[in-house]
Amino acid sequence: MDNGEPRWLDESELDAWKAFSALLIKLPGALNAQLQQDAGLTNFEYLVLAGLSEAPERTMRMSMLAVLANGSLSRLSHVVTRLEKRGYLRREPCPDDGRYTNAVLTEDGHRQVVEAAPGHVNNVRSLVVDVLEPEQLRQLGEISARLLHAMDPDFPCPDTR
Repeated sequence: MDNGEPRWLDESELDAWKAFSALLIKLPGALNAQLQQDAGLTNFEYLVLAGLSEAPERTMRMSMLAVLANGSLSRLSHVVTRLEKRGYLRREPCPDDGRYTNAVLTEDGHRQVVEAAPGHVNNVRSLVVDVLEPEQLRQLGEISARLLHAMDPDFPCPDTR
């Protein structure tokens, strides 16, 4: 029965929440620090470049790229402007529908993401992947997908029967 009172966390729930919330704060900083030091990129910039590098013809609509990089269209637009100034990508009208704008990875941008990828992957491995047992890593993926689905019902939720 909901009487308007919050359901307070018990001790084990609070411990789990504190550890998880600390991870949410520390992991992005660790990913950003490595990418900034090694490649002069933020993690978000890297996600944008990597997403474009894997897209057909290294081209993607800005709206789709924002979804892929888990950012708003406004945030993406600011980042794309910075990356354009560095020669890593360009914007052009979508040939299928001129109402949309595509982001296109340049050769310099592709070279940048290819050079940044090994250090980033090593960092992801050392901070997350190699720290966990294979079953824990599988569970982390399922847990993450379930949490993302709670925030965004369009995100697929794993079947955990």
